[in-house]
Amino acid sequence: MWMSEVRDGVRWLTDTEMHAWRSYIVATLMLRHRLHRELADEHDVSLADYEVLVCLSSQPHNRMRMTELASMLGSTKSRLSHQVGRLEVLGIVRRGKDPEDKRGVVAELTDEGVAVLERAAPTHVQGVREHLIDLLTTEEQVAMGQAFSRVLNHLTEIDE
Repeated sequence: MWMSEVRDGVRWLTDTEMHAWRSYIVATLMLRHRLHRELADEHDVSLADYEVLVCLSSQPHNRMRMTELASMLGSTKSRLSHQVGRLEVLGIVRRGKDPEDKRGVVAELTDEGVAVLERAAPTHVQGVREHLIDLLTTEEQVAMGQAFSRVLNHLTEIDE
């Protein structure tokens, strides 16, 4: 069934395609789990929370609109609102009115959030290197970047 055959209007995956798909899915899940565990063990911060901090730190004044942040993280507004609420309780992030559009809400990294990010970043980068980047040749890194940029662009276009 995994040969390049079409049955019932479905173009089934070849063995090569299935191997690429399954390797991607399982490796991605395991990689995210490993990176999460390293951050949680070393810094008591989840990978999902770390990603919020990184996104905010990449913006002017360490803040951005919640809707843009949700989109950047591939999250729903509701899920992100709960997550940011937890980070607010910890004093890592604060929410407020958008200074440029009072109808919008922004999330902003606090000084404590910046400190958490600065402590956790070396652990995260070391994990990304050890468990992914250093396992690939430069050519594979370029190919991976090109392939997943194409996938990201495709998914962004169909979501708009």
